[in-house]
Amino acid sequence: MDWVTCEHASGCTGFARKPYGICLFHLPEPQRAEALAELAPGRLVDLRGTTIDADLLGRVLAATGGRPGRTRLDRARFVSDTRLAGIVFLGDVSLDGARFDRLASFFGARFEGNLSMAGARFTRELSCHGVTVLGHVSLDRAQVARDALFSQACFGRGVSCERTRFDGYATFDGARLGPGALFRGARFGRTLSFRKAAGDAAFDTAHFAGNAYLSPTGRLSVSRVRADLALDVSLHGTGLDLRHAEVAGPLLVRLTDGQADLEGAVLHGAATITGRGRSSLTSLRDVRAPSLTLVGLDLSACRFAGIARPDGLRLKDCAFAFTPSGVRFGLRWPPLRWFSRRRALADEHGLRGWSSPDAAATADRLAALYAQLRAGVDDDGTSADFAFGAMEMRRKASRRWWLSLYWLLCGYGMRMGRAAAWFALLLAITMGAVLWTSASHAARRSTTPRPASPSAHLPR
Repeated sequence: MDWVTCEHASGCTGFARKPYGICLFHLPEPQRAEALAELAPGRLVDLRGTTIDADLLGRVLAATGGRPGRTRLDRARFVSDTRLAGIVFLGDVSLDGARFDRLASFFGARFEGNLSMAGARFTRELSCHGVTVLGHVSLDRAQVARDALFSQACFGRGVSCERTRFDGYATFDGARLGPGALFRGARFGRTLSFRKAAGDAAFDTAHFAGNAYLSPTGRLSVSRVRADLALDVSLHGTGLDLRHAEVAGPLLVRLTDGQADLEGAVLHGAATITGRGRSSLTSLRDVRAPSLTLVGLDLSACRFAGIARPDGLRLKDCAFAFTPSGVRFGLRWPPLRWFSRRRALADEHGLRGWSSPDAAATADRLAALYAQLRAGVDDDGTSADFAFGAMEMRRKASRRWWLSLYWLLCGYGMRMGRAAAWFALLLAITMGAVLWTSASHAARRSTTPRPASPSAHLPR
């Protein structure tokens, strides 16, 4: 401890008041009254390590007129209900390592500076409903044994809850997060409600033991989280980072003009991701999901390489990238190629050099991927394009001449216009040959002299 402790008892850690050498809690009444008389609105309040009951707390707040200045309550112990409704703290408040044995309520309180409760322990409920903090709030490594209420709170410079443990119900509904909220490594023992919280939120490596409902107005990062039950996410106009997340229960993601990344996610339950407007998915690489449904999403830039269960993927009203169409010249055989416009995965674009390449996207893998994705596509046109893509990747991987001939003649039986064109060309060549042969024969007959008739040589 960085303060002189109370001499009243060997176990007391309270800040010793000069010249008594005893903390405010253990001071006899006459000396306590003298010490309280020194307090005034806006003045420093130093109760570090002090045991605080309802009587002492009430007298301190009365002495400061409900407007204390810099307040130091590190490692203080509150043994009765702590109610600070309507109190205005004019300076920074430090509650690092404090312990609250009963209710801790900051309902409607206002903090003009920063608020730090790092390592604090709340054995009962914690209520910060409607709290306004103009500075930064820290709850790092704190423990809340029961419900934690932060709805309608306002954090001017953000809030940090790294490795915080919320054992009860936790709500941040309608909170204003300032620059953002950080919950890296936090644990939520019961339901978490994070609806309509204004600002960015990061829950990286957090653990949701109960249901979690997340809908901040800014970006949301839940990478490497572990969710034991349901995870429900709604975002509008922002991005979602779900990389390497593990969700044991159902997953429901609703995007409106948003973007999501699921690379490496493990989804044990049924998962559904729906999109409205210009919503897109950037990666399904290495995703493991027995049942994943994508609805209304732009998948033109989404990478699928390495997805573990493509047969469990269902695609409805999704948009894909198109291959370039027309004739192209190259240095490889055959030098002249033409491409018909079809839907294709972004992985194929990378393989062909039309976009940034991906080492995991090989022709063999893409052939199998196209074949397995066909079953989950609701559109016949997309299914046919995926079948064509599978044959294209097999041809590219095997380099067998008969597949190239099959592609050239009729597009693997799926481009019958090509076969008709070949037939028309062959028919034209045949007709041309017949006409040329007939014309040549007629010309030869016209130039060959006819033999004289025998009657012309008889005497008259």
